[in-house]
Amino acid sequence: MNIIETRNISRRYIMGSTEVNALQSVSIDIKKGEYVAFMGPSGSGKSTLMNIVGCLDTPTSGTYSLNNQLVSEMTENELAEVRNKEIGFVFQTFNLLPRASALENVALPLIYAGYGKSEREEMAMAALESVSLGDRHHHRPNELSGGQRQRVAIARALVNNPSIILADEPTGNLDTKTSYDIMNLFQELHDKGNTIIMVTHEDDIAHYAHRIVRLRDGLVEWDRVNENVNRAQGVAAH
Repeated sequence: MNIIETRNISRRYIMGSTEVNALQSVSIDIKKGEYVAFMGPSGSGKSTLMNIVGCLDTPTSGTYSLNNQLVSEMTENELAEVRNKEIGFVFQTFNLLPRASALENVALPLIYAGYGKSEREEMAMAALESVSLGDRHHHRPNELSGGQRQRVAIARALVNNPSIILADEPTGNLDTKTSYDIMNLFQELHDKGNTIIMVTHEDDIAHYAHRIVRLRDGLVEWDRVNENVNRAQGVAAH
């Protein structure tokens, strides 16, 4: 079953007197349980595609369906609801609240979803334990390492049991060893059945995904199964 279907989506921006075609007629299908990397150099359109898939932006033309919902024609409020229910975001900069504990950061999406306090805490604790951080639930972000902060961000992405996990350059602020630890965690999450879409410009990180979609100049340059999945325990694929 396709969880994501884009049909001829384009995204144009007007910058002064210049029209920029960030995406040009992109059609991709992603099945439930897939692990896909969007790759490409700066300006290739990969971040624009991620923003549309993540319901942070809408296409200028074409259609986008997520879980059989036509999201390309939704209002801002409807998009916000889909983002909160269907998508777990993991960002390069972690995006954690500095004064909140790990548990409070992870529980944040559940407040918007309307869960009660005790239920929120129980679900957030379970998510932290799933990324091996249950013993750090009272710690604030500045008391955690970069890798631990990203694990908190991943737990927050998981807490709502979303349809897809969307990771934007998830290792961009981490050293090499920590990057591989985080990528091994994503592999474990994929093994449990999570659908993961990752945006990266790094070849060795992209090779953790089971399928790579490479973009250039707003077009899909190629889209192929990754035959050499990098299940590295600290060794990069080349």
